[in-house]
Amino acid sequence: MQYEQTFNAIDNILRNEAGCSTELDYIEQTSWLLFLKYLNDLEQEQEMKAMLSGKEYKPIITGYMRWSQWAAPKKADGTLDEVNAMTGPDLTQFVDAKLFPTLRAFQKTATSAKTLEYKIGEIFAELRNKITSGYNLREIINLIDRLHFQTAEDKHEMTLLYESKIAKMGNAGRNGGEYYTPRPLIRTIVKVVDPQIGETVYDPACGSAGFLCEAFAYMNQKVKSTADNKTLQEDTFFGKEKKPLPYIIATMNMIFHGVSAPNIIRGNTLAENLSQIQESQRKNVIMANPPFGASERGEVRQNFDISTSETAYMFMQHFIKMLKVGGRAGIVIKNTFLSNGDASALRKLLLEQCNLHTVLDLPSGVFQGAGVKTVVLFFDKGKRTEKIWYYQLNPGRNLGKTNALNEDDLADFLALQKTKADSENSWTLDVSTLGEDCDLSVKNPNKVEEVDERTPLEVLQNIQSLNEASSQIIDAMNELIREEL
Repeated sequence: MQYEQTFNAIDNILRNEAGCSTELDYIEQTSWLLFLKYLNDLEQEQEMKAMLSGKEYKPIITGYMRWSQWAAPKKADGTLDEVNAMTGPDLTQFVDAKLFPTLRAFQKTATSAKTLEYKIGEIFAELRNKITSGYNLREIINLIDRLHFQTAEDKHEMTLLYESKIAKMGNAGRNGGEYYTPRPLIRTIVKVVDPQIGETVYDPACGSAGFLCEAFAYMNQKVKSTADNKTLQEDTFFGKEKKPLPYIIATMNMIFHGVSAPNIIRGNTLAENLSQIQESQRKNVIMANPPFGASERGEVRQNFDISTSETAYMFMQHFIKMLKVGGRAGIVIKNTFLSNGDASALRKLLLEQCNLHTVLDLPSGVFQGAGVKTVVLFFDKGKRTEKIWYYQLNPGRNLGKTNALNEDDLADFLALQKTKADSENSWTLDVSTLGEDCDLSVKNPNKVEEVDERTPLEVLQNIQSLNEASSQIIDAMNELIREEL
């Protein structure tokens, strides 16, 4: 509850801040402050461990740039030293003219791109402080300083609340689905794909890095040695994100989840020439929810053998090309991919080069605010498809903001997917029965349609009853209006 109350209080302050106008601004500005407090606690924890073991620890952020110095200097009793704590114009001037430039310079001073120091430089190279009032900034700093990240429980609670803020950001207007994929769905995809330590995991449209964070949590449970941990930290997770804000959020989100120097690059994946991809660049596992509908320049579209203006279809070609032979993928895509005539050549390519073994059909409402129906494609590269197992998810209720998808909704799918058994909601398609257009539409042959067994007279009586009820409601509303007047 502490984190939730703090985040809500910060949002209330930012609503009165001239430099911040949207949910995206709120999370961006909260994030960089939260990140610096998190780093401060992390470095203090490392210093304490080093001291107890008789070793020396060299902090990344030193001197007056440390949170404990510029943001929250303390008196001997542990309370805020209000005399030396900057506020007002002094605080914003320090942040803009000294703090940010110093942190940006870490890109140049870091010994390697695989270090937390380098990532700090990358993050602050993309950021700017939008909190123009130093008094608002002081209030927010004081709120964040009360949060602590010393224990695993603290970090877990914080990451859950941070994810909820990302979800709120992702569901703001047309951004729903662009930044945020429901975590129950991601965790289910990760379980089906089952990434192993020693394999590489890739999301070339990573948004807030939900797939990479959940894959790390899943794989981290299998760590048995320091070598395993080093592999997970440095050589397992790879992401790319085109837009600056989700790139920043993704990098910080992975650090919050425990990956100290995420291999996330800011750039346009689709601008890469597929013909130049080398075997060394290919990955074992790809999990992604690529953006759809956006347009790309003509020279970008020329990178793909199958011509298309749909970005999701470009990404599908990238996924197939980037998978190693024997590699596995779990991809969220609009359900129109299964039948759209413009995608027929791409479907044929997928079926020829990969084993599309599972299609999970999702109901509308899974992506809150996005208003689209989607499917999840699970495929392995290196063997052509012979049979496809379909599962049509039916949670028994309408999904939306107040009825979000949960992991219990997906439990039956997970259980049946292991054996690909038939049920009321699942069936198998023989690819040899497909026509030239390779139409993979979801057509459940086992679904029992409900039959309305009412007589025509009963239907008319029901309609009459509904009309009478509507008239009563309208009369009551009119009476209330007359009383108000």
